[in-house]
Amino acid sequence: MAGSEEVVGDIAAGALAARAIEPAHGEVGADGHTHEAACLNCGTVLVGPHCHGCGQAAHVHRTLGAFFHDLLHGVFHFEGKIWRTLPMLAWQPGRLTREYIDGRRASYVSPIALFLFSVFLMFAVMKQVSGPSPVEVKDAATAGLAQNEQELAALRQQRAELARAGKSTEAIDGEIAGRESAVEAMGEVGRELEPTGISRANLSTDLPLLQHAATAFNTNPGLALYKLQNNAYKFSWALIPISVPFVWLLFAWRRRYGLYDHTVFVTYSLCFMTLLLTVLALGAAAGVPFLGMVALLVPPVHMYRQLRGAYALGRASALWRTWALLMISASALILFTVLLLAQTGA
Repeated sequence: MAGSEEVVGDIAAGALAARAIEPAHGEVGADGHTHEAACLNCGTVLVGPHCHGCGQAAHVHRTLGAFFHDLLHGVFHFEGKIWRTLPMLAWQPGRLTREYIDGRRASYVSPIALFLFSVFLMFAVMKQVSGPSPVEVKDAATAGLAQNEQELAALRQQRAELARAGKSTEAIDGEIAGRESAVEAMGEVGRELEPTGISRANLSTDLPLLQHAATAFNTNPGLALYKLQNNAYKFSWALIPISVPFVWLLFAWRRRYGLYDHTVFVTYSLCFMTLLLTVLALGAAAGVPFLGMVALLVPPVHMYRQLRGAYALGRASALWRTWALLMISASALILFTVLLLAQTGA
């Protein structure tokens, strides 16, 4: 009997060792990987490190270390691409646009990914350099005012108890005076942020679409401005579909270039302009001179270089299209602002 038990034990140990070396389909091995023969996502038979049906990596990781490895790989993979993309975007935007359109993409961040990154960066920097919004200041002042009023009421009650007991109130009188000054100062902050200046202007418009926005600014300009800033962040992507039809008009008779080409061109151009605004905001906060000249000269030069490289244009053709593109940019910004104001008043 003892011998049979030993045999059963040996068989069990052998089975466990075999499973560790060759786990069953989809199960996790000792190395933290699955060892499947077919893709766990779509069921296609695997013939390499990636599924040729859906693209998912074979032998997925299921360990905590693998999770953080994938996280770091994603961050540094993006970082490696972005340091190749940004110099091209700044100095050779036309070549970057054309290479991406033609399919040479492995070395570059995609236009939409770079756009989302640059918009996030711009608004984060703008928020830091501009300080808290009027709504945030007022909310903080209101909260501080309520807390100080409560503490002031408690101090006055303590003073009344001391007076009834015939004790000196000199020390607590000083605290009460200081607390009263704090309450008055916070109340003044709240009154300064009330909608007085703009409401006196009585903003109005004949356009029903914008009248709601005018009413919002008349009622509470601080809140309306706060909503406008938030909407600008949320709807920044709308600049792409707004701009693309205008750019298409510049090449309407050139069938070689389609809407996809123009979308890539517009998105990369918006990426550069967004990053330029971020740099200008940081420069203004640091007191860097001549920023106004940079803001006036750099955009048209960049547009010219991107047009020449992306569409293989001659100098004269690129020059008149650059001028037209500046007008297009102004029109797109006006339409975008109208969209934001309509959303602000909603």
